[in-house]
Amino acid sequence: MIEFYPQLRLAHVVAVLASGMLFLVRGLLVCAGRGGWALARPPRILSYAIDSALLAAALLLLVILPAAAYSGGWLAAKLAVLPVYVALGWFALRRRSASGRQLACFAGALLAYFAMLVIARTYDPLGPLRLLTGS
Repeated sequence: MIEFYPQLRLAHVVAVLASGMLFLVRGLLVCAGRGGWALARPPRILSYAIDSALLAAALLLLVILPAAAYSGGWLAAKLAVLPVYVALGWFALRRRSASGRQLACFAGALLAYFAMLVIARTYDPLGPLRLLTGS
C-alpha cells in the first residue's frame, strides 16, 4: 500500500487547503454580516465532503506509514490542536449577527489551522512556537 503514498499525501494536502480556503471564505462572509450563502446548505455539505476526504486520507496515511514517520510527537501535537480548531470554527460559523466573540473565535480558529499547518510542515510539535521565537 506504500506505493500509493504520493497520491494519498497529495489528496490530503489538497483537502487541507480546500478545507481551509472554504472555512476562510465562509468565516469572512459571516463576520462581514453576509452569512446567507456561507451558512446555506450547499457550502456546509461541501465542507463535510472535503473534511471527510481529509479524514480518510489522513487515516490511510496513518495506516501505511511506519510509526517512525510520525514519531517525535508532531502528529500528537497536531491532533491536540484539531479539536480546538473545530470548536472555534463551530462557534465562528454560528447563525447570528457577527459579534466580537464570533470574530475572536474565527481568528482563533485560523490561528489553530495555521499552527496545524506549521506542525505538519516542520514535523515539529513546537513548530509554531519555534516560528515565533526564530529558533
